[in-house]
Amino acid sequence: MLKRLSFLCAALIALAACSHNGSDTPAPQPAPAQTSAPATTPAPASTAQAPAAASTTASASTAATPGAASTAPAPQKPSAPAEPFVDNGKWVQGKNYFTIEPQQPTSNPDKIVVTEAFSYACPACNAFHTTADQIEKSLPSNAVMTYLPVSFRPDENFPLFQRAYFAAKALGVAEKAHDAMFDAVWKTGELASDDLATGRPKPQSAWPKLDDVAKFYAKYGVDPKQFVAVANSFSINTQMKRADDMVKAYGVDATPTIIVNGKYRFTIGDAGGYAQSIELTKWLVAKEAAGK
Repeated sequence: MLKRLSFLCAALIALAACSHNGSDTPAPQPAPAQTSAPATTPAPASTAQAPAAASTTASASTAATPGAASTAPAPQKPSAPAEPFVDNGKWVQGKNYFTIEPQQPTSNPDKIVVTEAFSYACPACNAFHTTADQIEKSLPSNAVMTYLPVSFRPDENFPLFQRAYFAAKALGVAEKAHDAMFDAVWKTGELASDDLATGRPKPQSAWPKLDDVAKFYAKYGVDPKQFVAVANSFSINTQMKRADDMVKAYGVDATPTIIVNGKYRFTIGDAGGYAQSIELTKWLVAKEAAGK
């Protein structure tokens, strides 16, 4: 499995991705490979219709989050200048990016919503997350960045981290703890499902549990008991099911995947690399803004 191979050589991290089938499927150079979800992934709980809105930032209900650590909105981030849309033939539909049919509604009709489908337990997402930060900083004022945690690799503990993300979001700490969560999995190892010294998987009995994640978020002012209660709430269960529906509706079969306004998607391999992923995101945002 590619995740395990990535520990043999640090350079391979840049070529990794997390996929449905778990096979090693390197993309042509210089593009990074993808890691897919297992081909036997069960269908999401509800597939009768497309998700009502592509929102990955919804909070748990007020009743589920008494005394939340922080519910104040984050300070407004500076925006990059908007770029005009110029189609010089560099980016090819069906090769560098793919159209989502049908286009999915988003959580913010007033903005062009850029979404990263990811997991904290995905080594490729760990390698990409600083680039994702750069994508967010590169967005103009008419666009916004959101995150969609996936669960399609239960063999690598993805569902735990999907639940953790939504609970942290409900408690107002997901954004400020985002980079540190990757570090907890891939640097300090406090939330790792692998032995980072050997690169070999730990037995599932030694995997991090929700209580361990709660201790991590306690560093950000969240009461551990409250975190566990929120994480196990009906609201978070609903958000997880909705996220699984969105993953299916978007056609996401690998992480990280970038989705632009519920209309376009691409992987790092499709774009041709990390820097190209930033460029392609900005181009698709400009394309969508121009109504092309």
